[in-house]
Amino acid sequence: MTSTRTVTTATLTRIRLNRRSPAARRDLADAVSLHKSVMLLAPDDLGENPRQQAGLLFRLEEASDDTPPSLLIQSHQPPDLTRLPHHYGSAETRPLHPMFQALTPGRPVRYRITANASAARRVLDDHQPIDNKHGRKIVALYGDDALAWWQRRAHQAGLTLATTDITPARFPRTRRHTGNRSDEPPSPGPVHVLTRFDGLATITDPDLLRHALLTGIGRGKPYGAGLLTLAPA
Repeated sequence: MTSTRTVTTATLTRIRLNRRSPAARRDLADAVSLHKSVMLLAPDDLGENPRQQAGLLFRLEEASDDTPPSLLIQSHQPPDLTRLPHHYGSAETRPLHPMFQALTPGRPVRYRITANASAARRVLDDHQPIDNKHGRKIVALYGDDALAWWQRRAHQAGLTLATTDITPARFPRTRRHTGNRSDEPPSPGPVHVLTRFDGLATITDPDLLRHALLTGIGRGKPYGAGLLTLAPA
């Protein structure tokens, strides 16, 4: 029996940042500033939750010996790059519909995600985790705890992991913004720690995977976390 699937539309844009641009240098140093620049690409008048309405997810990738830092941006429609600051970087955009069509059970893939591996813990006033009702605190996860977090999330996203490499993401940093402007997003706070997971996996559920690709995984999506990307293995 053939299943009926919702047609998926999304694009992926890679912006190779111009390190001579003051705006690009600012965004490389400040997660809140980077959030604001990415949100310039969302259409106006989207109402509440414009990032979700536009399907905006992004990831900042570090420079290598021969390439500058890159900003990967996923969105429902091709973004209007003219809204970015002048000389911000060079960009290329490609449709993701062929990738969504190629998601089949049993297919091996390479994956990458920079995620905010974290958990809500019940705490006492001295911030020691305890199983009670005194409150909850979001804590960052590291090492084996971060790996276990990603294994659970990958399974929920329709992937069976074969290998995983863990790399602490060194940027963007978070600066405290103390102004009361209504258009200023709240600071992500000290537990907004980003970890990059790379490896090989097998697709087990294309529908779950399609949903995870479109909506992102975990906390911190406005600040560069949660974008899952795939490539043929």
